[in-house]
Amino acid sequence: MNTISLIHKISLFILLIICTFCSTGQTKYYTKTAKINFYSQAPLENIEAVNKSAIAIVDSKTGDVQFSILVKGFEFEKALMQEHFNENYLESSKYPKSQFSGKIQNNEVVNYSKDGAYTASVKGTLTLHGVAKEITVPGITTVKNGVPVMQAEFYIILSDYNISIPSLVKDKISKTVRITIDCTLSNRIN
Repeated sequence: MNTISLIHKISLFILLIICTFCSTGQTKYYTKTAKINFYSQAPLENIEAVNKSAIAIVDSKTGDVQFSILVKGFEFEKALMQEHFNENYLESSKYPKSQFSGKIQNNEVVNYSKDGAYTASVKGTLTLHGVAKEITVPGITTVKNGVPVMQAEFYIILSDYNISIPSLVKDKISKTVRITIDCTLSNRIN
């Protein structure tokens, strides 16, 4: 009986070591429900929309970050505004996706296994409306109970992405847009 008990203890110990090794090997986090919001303050009318189905992947070991969204996934309070956004401004049938691919510049300061808030900067390429442009985005990664949450806020200039504003409303619509990201990376990839 002691031999069987010893074998069980050794087996349990080996199993715990394997589980620990497997969990530390998991360095990629992802979500299919990242929230991306954009806001533009304008004299005519403020423009705001949210997309709650962005895909995000972060590799905690390398600092690689990728986001992808369907442009038609942005929801507006007013249906007419959503229609104008998709047809006239972002031309979502011609450019259905927007993507960001980059790297956390100071990834070594983010401890993905320890609760806390870590200031991070991400540098990469934002592709929007068929135009790829390099940007740097400051943000915060908060780890709580082993789950990283990335948050960022930055501005883009519409003309940088060949998004034109019709001359009829040119003075009534802002030429810059604030983008905020709220991304809970609750899933891991082995």
